[in-house]
Formats: sequence, C-alpha cells, structure tokens
Amino acid sequence: MNFLTLAKQRCTTRGFNEQKISDADLGQILCAGRVAPTACNKQPQRIVVVRREENIAKIRKAYQTFGSSCVLIVCRDRRNELIRPYDKKCSGDLDIGIICDHMMLEARELNIGSVMVGLFDPAIIREGFNIPEYIEPTALLFLGYPNNGFLSPERHETARKPLNETVFYETYI
Repeated sequence: MNFLTLAKQRCTTRGFNEQKISDADLGQILCAGRVAPTACNKQPQRIVVVRREENIAKIRKAYQTFGSSCVLIVCRDRRNELIRPYDKKCSGDLDIGIICDHMMLEARELNIGSVMVGLFDPAIIREGFNIPEYIEPTALLFLGYPNNGFLSPERHETARKPLNETVFYETYI
C-alpha cells in the first residue's frame, strides 16, 4: 500500500472488541516506533506495554480505555533532551508524537485500530507503574480491533480543511 493511502485509512478508534493483538503484531508496532526519527537521534521514548487486566484497570483510573486490551504508556526520558537554545523549547513531545504516529500507522496496516491521548492524569500512571521522576508519561496509545470497523478514508474530503487554508508559500500571509 502506498503511504498516502495508508495515512488516509488510519483513523481514531474509540471502541475495541475483545480480540487480542498477537505478540508478532505488537512486535511490529513497537518496531515501527523504534525506527521513528527523533531530534538528534536522542530516542527519548520509554514504552510500558500493558496487557494484563489488573494493569488495564490501573490505567482506567487515569483515563478511559475504550475497551482496549493493549495500552502503550509512551514516556520520554528527560535526562538527555534536546533543548532549543533560542527559547528553551524541548523536542521531547514532538519526538513522542512522531513515535506514536509511526506505531499508529503500523497498527492500521495490520488492521488494528488505535487512539493516542495526552489528556490523562500522569500522577496516577506514574504511581501505578513505578515510573521514576525523570521519565515523563507523555501519551497513552490504546490498541485493538475496532468494534465497528474503520472510518472511510474518504472522510478527509469533508472533515479536513482544504490545503489553501492551512498551507502558505514563502510567507505566512
């Protein structure tokens, strides 16, 4: 499949059935995250794979799980971050976003649904999974097989702004 076709087919899944993801497919998804580019190749990602029901229940205390039986707690190691010298902006969140995107695209290629969220209580995640202070829980990536299939790849024709509203050439305006 070509990349744009795959990108159009990837969609947010907020309802998973009980079918388990195989170890081989999970390995492929994790490998896609491993090869994702990061600023200066710092590779800040630290991923906690959660599959046991008692641990999924811990995640539910921080955010809903949509019925997912496989959650990736995607963290970043703050000990060796790339900080832009001009305004002190850290590249870590961008890196984690790229890593999650790679994993979501690989999941979709395997017909596995996904949703990435950042709106969760990191203190609950940190405590529940023994995450040290220098490791920051950044995103939760929920994986599984969709209850109701995938959204149409054609939805972008009406659900997305046209390029001329979001892309500027040579200068902003």
